[in-house]
Amino acid sequence: MAEAGVQAPGLDLVRLGEWFASEIPGAGKELTASLIAGGKSNLTFVVTDGEHEWIVRRPPLGHVLATAHDMGREHRVMTALRDTAVPVPQTYGSCADDSVIGAPFYVMERVAGTPYRMARELERLGADRTRTIATRLVDTMAALHLVDPASVGLADFGRPEGYLARQVSRWKKQLDASYSRDLPAADELYSRLAADIPAESAVGIVHGDYRLDNVLVDEQDRPTAVLDWEMATLGDPLSDLALMLVYHRLGEASGGSAVTNASQAPGFLSEDEVIARYAEVTGRDLARFGFHLGLAAYKLAAILEGIHYRHLHGQTVGEGFDDLGDAIHPLLDAGLTALKEKD
Repeated sequence: MAEAGVQAPGLDLVRLGEWFASEIPGAGKELTASLIAGGKSNLTFVVTDGEHEWIVRRPPLGHVLATAHDMGREHRVMTALRDTAVPVPQTYGSCADDSVIGAPFYVMERVAGTPYRMARELERLGADRTRTIATRLVDTMAALHLVDPASVGLADFGRPEGYLARQVSRWKKQLDASYSRDLPAADELYSRLAADIPAESAVGIVHGDYRLDNVLVDEQDRPTAVLDWEMATLGDPLSDLALMLVYHRLGEASGGSAVTNASQAPGFLSEDEVIARYAEVTGRDLARFGFHLGLAAYKLAAILEGIHYRHLHGQTVGEGFDDLGDAIHPLLDAGLTALKEKD
């Protein structure tokens, strides 16, 4: 843990302490901070003044993909959802002034709960509890997608018309911005996605990176907070469902070494069970779901390639990055296969 007045990786605690004392009710000026391990995107810190604890989120160091680490959006959507059925941390403040710590950041409540990432963590709970957690994970996603954006002040949070086309274009740009090697499968997947974009299935609040280790779960197996809203927007909710399932496929293929393999734990819902549960709760039409799976694979490949790029340039903080670039190849191949599977 960094001492008060000493700069933690990505935090100037002297400047941050001055901001806290001015902007956060009851906060002291002398702060210490510790980086929460495991994050491969935005940096997440536990910050304390010795009496209270908060979470501070800021973008990663160094090379940052445009629009991919928007602190203001993350803060806004969690604040908007606080009175809905979607569990989110309480937010306390945000700062867009780079002069404080060198980047925008926001402050939120530290919520108790476990972000299950690996199958072995769930195996200790047993198959019945794992099935309950998986079912509630899907139900929480469905609850998010059933929120009327206008009813929580998010009518202008995105442009849902043309969402899928913009996603294809956006992740092509993000992938190009992290170029360090040729990826022929990425080029092919992009071409096939761009050539056959379906109409949106519905309009809703899209989390953008929904999976079990972005949800805190309490000892009663209930979700206590959905985290990591940096890519949230308005769009086609099926993109969240597809991305979660692509994470599950990646975990199955890699053993979870790159991201997560929680879905491989005994009792976890199968892919067909996840889809059936989501369709039952939301009543949504899952036609052309193969496109969504292909797009999700392309998006995840772009995200991982961005992290791989930062790691190559010494701009990542923490461990677990050395083999991340290898996970992209089977992911892209799975995306090409997915385009044929569920259409």
